[in-house]
Amino acid sequence: QVQLVESEGGLVQPGGTLRLSCTASGTFFSINSFGWYRQFPGKERELVASIDSRLRPGYSDSVKGRFTISRDTAANAIHLQMNSLKPEDSAVYYCHAEVMLERLRAWRDYWGLGTQVTVSA
Repeated sequence: QVQLVESEGGLVQPGGTLRLSCTASGTFFSINSFGWYRQFPGKERELVASIDSRLRPGYSDSVKGRFTISRDTAANAIHLQMNSLKPEDSAVYYCHAEVMLERLRAWRDYWGLGTQVTVSA
């Protein structure tokens, strides 16, 4: 099985920075899309940023220009550098990976357990 282990979030002041990391462990063939989602209370989970196997990043409009996603392919890890944080960024952040367990098998979605990010003075 695949496990996604996220770094801890935390409490940050508005305008501050925070870096989240996620590492995939287990036995698998390949990871395609690898990224972060977030969920506000009572809302659906939404995409924050993702990066594909060719290292092409994508961002939601709400974080573009403030967040940067990077990928360490050899380590099966991604990092989300969050700058200029706003109170409206407060949410539970989930790591997501689209994984192929064996060559030429179907892609499967895996999720981390989530980590709380709170932006408040």
